[in-house]
Amino acid sequence: MHPTPKACILAQVSKDIGDLGAVLSHQMFRALGDPTRVRLVDLLAERCRACTVSELADCLDLDLSVVSRHLALLRAAGVLRARKTGRHVLYEIQFEAIAESLRGIADALDRAKVDFDGASCCDVSAGHEEDEESEL
Repeated sequence: MHPTPKACILAQVSKDIGDLGAVLSHQMFRALGDPTRVRLVDLLAERCRACTVSELADCLDLDLSVVSRHLALLRAAGVLRARKTGRHVLYEIQFEAIAESLRGIADALDRAKVDFDGASCCDVSAGHEEDEESEL
């Protein structure tokens, strides 16, 4: 008797979570899950240069302290890097780090899909027959 597809999918997901968990950064997704932080990254990309908190705050019409907190979270997540130049801190996008992280996620998802497609326990028709019998 084959396990139901639901059980099979859960087993497969828990097996692949380790692989995906190694490359998924909850901090990065949390940082990029806020529209204001996405806009900050977008502004930095549009300007093609590092910017100060003041420059970014002026563009967003937000208080400096609010923008500073958003930038700190983006920096902690590895999305931005900061460098001090005299009295100013300049923020810039870490393009390579973000691209590497996203490539790692894509590769892990490709491996998970190959494992999932090749899983013999996921005979969908067998699970549906069991489900239909239990509903009767």
